[in-house]
Amino acid sequence: MGARSKYRKRAVDVLYEADLRDADAVTLLSGRVGSPDVPPVNDYTIALVEGITANRTRIDELISEHAEGWTLARMPAVDRAVLRLGVYELLWAADVDDAVAISEAVELAKQLSTDDSPRFVNGVLDSIARIAVHLRAAL
Repeated sequence: MGARSKYRKRAVDVLYEADLRDADAVTLLSGRVGSPDVPPVNDYTIALVEGITANRTRIDELISEHAEGWTLARMPAVDRAVLRLGVYELLWAADVDDAVAISEAVELAKQLSTDDSPRFVNGVLDSIARIAVHLRAAL
């Protein structure tokens, strides 16, 4: 697993925990930065959690629009976290290629979620990626 993949997984872990606790992900993460009780938090993980949190309303709207037959509340929490990461990297992370953003999210779904999740995550993100140019222009 590459360095950025590890940072993405850590961001998903924080997003997942915040979702389950109904807590703010940035606040949760800030309690860990510099803590001697946990491994150091990388800047990329911080940037992901902050970016996803800042754009969460729009990210969740897009997921809801493109997750055919699924509401956010009905999705497994880990799938929500992975999709939020994927959408954020697709639309706001200019240094991440669309194919990489999708591939990394699918890999996280394979590692962390159900057998059906990778295909679901791929389908939602692929649908968003097809219109990403237009979506980025509107940001």
